[in-house]
Amino acid sequence: QVLSLPIVVIVHGNQDNNAKATVLWDNAFSEIDRVPFVVAERVPWEKMCDTLNLKFMAEVQTTKGLLKEHYFFLAQKIFNDHSASLEDFQSRSVSWAQFNKEILPGRGFTFWQWFDGVLDLTKRCLKSYWSDRLIIGFISKQYVCKLLSTEPDGTFLLRFSDSEIGGVTIAHIIRGKDGSSQVENIQPFSAKDLSIRSLGDRIRDLGQLRNLYPNTPKDQAFGSHYNSEWVGAE
Repeated sequence: QVLSLPIVVIVHGNQDNNAKATVLWDNAFSEIDRVPFVVAERVPWEKMCDTLNLKFMAEVQTTKGLLKEHYFFLAQKIFNDHSASLEDFQSRSVSWAQFNKEILPGRGFTFWQWFDGVLDLTKRCLKSYWSDRLIIGFISKQYVCKLLSTEPDGTFLLRFSDSEIGGVTIAHIIRGKDGSSQVENIQPFSAKDLSIRSLGDRIRDLGQLRNLYPNTPKDQAFGSHYNSEWVGAE
């Protein structure tokens, strides 16, 4: 006899997300010769990073994995800690409860539910943009403001929404004639929105967007993603 891979039985599609979390945790963190159903309650954060990266690349089917700065953002999110350094997080362990039981502060969903929403959106609508490294994605709104605050008017970047599951938003800087500046975040686009009109064409439509951070003209960065019939119409 041999132990099978983990199986979760669900009775409704709304349980699918939690079932995937259980299977992922069990596959990634159980010992090969373990007692059935026994799996660690806490795992090193570094191990979690490897698991999230492998899951992301496999689901999205991309060779471009998560970067060090992405892990830093994810650590701040799952531990709800914005004061620790990247090195501090490397020595921590993360619990099943933090992964998919505790609701994120001020939200109505868990860390895994949010991450799985990002996975689904990227797989369905953003694979080519991600693979071309046009999306920073995993970055906080506060850090975006810091990055864009010294940039020219119309500089923008793309980040995954914090407030919605499965949304991507465009943050851009607006500079007034008096020298004042503010960073605006456009209402997040969902997979449904992007199935109606692609991200590239939406970026093309928005005249206030000029350069992809740090300094690539938007037509140069996204030109290959524009719908050809729209390009020909100019």
